[in-house]
Amino acid sequence: MIDRNHELPITRQAEVLGISRGAVYYVARPISDAELALMRRIDELHLDYPFMGARMLRRELAKEGVLVGRRQIGTLMRRLNIHSLAPQPGTSKACPGHTIYPYLLRHTAIKRANQVWALDTTYIPMAKGFVYLTAVIDVASRRVLAHKTATTLEACHAVEIIEQAFAKFGTPEIVNTDQGSQFTAAEFANTVLKRGCKLSMDGRGAWRDNVFVERLWRSVKYERVYLRAYDTVSHARSDIAEYLDWYNTKRQHTSIADQTPDQAYWGLLPALQAAA
Repeated sequence: MIDRNHELPITRQAEVLGISRGAVYYVARPISDAELALMRRIDELHLDYPFMGARMLRRELAKEGVLVGRRQIGTLMRRLNIHSLAPQPGTSKACPGHTIYPYLLRHTAIKRANQVWALDTTYIPMAKGFVYLTAVIDVASRRVLAHKTATTLEACHAVEIIEQAFAKFGTPEIVNTDQGSQFTAAEFANTVLKRGCKLSMDGRGAWRDNVFVERLWRSVKYERVYLRAYDTVSHARSDIAEYLDWYNTKRQHTSIADQTPDQAYWGLLPALQAAA
């Protein structure tokens, strides 16, 4: 990236990289403990009441003696990568220049492994700070095919895990995501489309579109993350990986006839079903 000792001026280096000169000199301010605690509480409330927007969250927090403005809550919700799951105009703006693909799962019966994969990113609180967890799941079996814990929301992380999933499990018919900038970026879209997959994106405010991954996040957070206080990114990364391995191989789901995601995935593969 930027080399302050290079003979090329910093201004020119910034131009070549396509970033502003101000970004080179910007030093991020640490997030206060109070703000981190507020983010954690907003995330907990969102899991319990996903229909709540900034106004309702403000009223709910006020009941707990936490007085905070609607706009600040909205800002923190964007940082958490969450939005209320209720139909309303303008819940968020698409990233300029990014293509939004139509939602393809409406009225689609998902009965086979590798028929539909879903990707999403969620906020993971730590003792000091936070990270983001991005995962690919097979919708029919609920199996987590690949995941990554990172400190930023960037398309490169989504590309990395979808490539891992392709390498290990083949190619699905449809890849479904939300309209987050990391998924609408050309880098990610091209990675999916060049494999011959169809790319589907959730509609804004259509809570049913993303329900499969939302259930995974609820399990991850209530069964693991909220019981821990991760001190470092490496601690969060290793502990979440351990949980997701257990989730795939040991955790039974009533929605898949009390099977584990591993059992359901291999049992629902079309090739194996045909051989049986």
